[in-house]
Amino acid sequence: MKALNFFILLSLGVASCVPAKKYNDLLEREKTCSEELEKFKNSSLDFEGKAKDLKTRFDVIQEEVKALKMDTTDLGSALRLLKVKYNKILIENDDLQAKYDKFRLSGARETAGLQTDLEVKNLELQRKEDALLALEAELNRKSDLLEEREKRVNELEELIKRKDAAVEALRAKVAAALKGFENKGLTVVEKNGKIYVSLEAKLLFNSGSTYVEPEGQKALIDLAFVLQEEKDIEIIVEGHTDTDKIRSSKHPKNNWELSVLRATSVVEIMLANSNVDPVQLMAAGRSEFVPVDENDKAKNRRIEIIISPNLNELFEIISK
Repeated sequence: MKALNFFILLSLGVASCVPAKKYNDLLEREKTCSEELEKFKNSSLDFEGKAKDLKTRFDVIQEEVKALKMDTTDLGSALRLLKVKYNKILIENDDLQAKYDKFRLSGARETAGLQTDLEVKNLELQRKEDALLALEAELNRKSDLLEEREKRVNELEELIKRKDAAVEALRAKVAAALKGFENKGLTVVEKNGKIYVSLEAKLLFNSGSTYVEPEGQKALIDLAFVLQEEKDIEIIVEGHTDTDKIRSSKHPKNNWELSVLRATSVVEIMLANSNVDPVQLMAAGRSEFVPVDENDKAKNRRIEIIISPNLNELFEIISK
């Protein structure tokens, strides 16, 4: 500002010493300079305002930069910490991956082993299941068979009961029919499901004879009358002798022949005097070999008429 005033005074001093034209020129230049100076003042004021704005903005930005630096520092610390944690996690992950791979391989082998064991167990289970089904089928078959057999056993028991009852009833009838001969060497007993009518030889025959005496014939006829009504029995007439030997050139020549001929004589009398079916009768000789009393020869010389129920129905049930 002082330089400007000095310049103006200098111009005035020079004007007083120079011509008017130069003076006017100087005035014109001074005016121009004043105008430019005014412009510069205005520009200076604008620049000062802008400088203040820039300063304010600079201060704000500087604060922001400072804050950003602090944030960057914090972020850097956080980043470094995260990197440390990341590296640690990366190492742990690699370790876990290695363990997983090892476990996976081991698990695959173990799984393969378990799968094999499972297949073996399944096969064994299937075999056992098949065996169980076979056993169940066999059990059912045997249960059915057992049920059928139990049915047959029940039928058999019922039939045996009926047979036993029939045999007992027949024994009673025979005993009643032959009651008059009880003390004359005749006995009637039931044994093993059969009726045994035993007639001592003295009631039927003279010594060594095959001819049946009249009293003996009467006993046989009475017995035949009872038996002719029974169509479901078998009658075996057995001749028995003592141990005394027969020595004869005529018949009977020995005890075998004597026992058979006596049994045949009994059968002939029964058939001739009743309606007994011949199919039901059989004559047999036992000679001396089935004694009833070793010390009593008289008891051993006898005729035994064995009456047994027809067991064909029983045998048919059993055979099934």
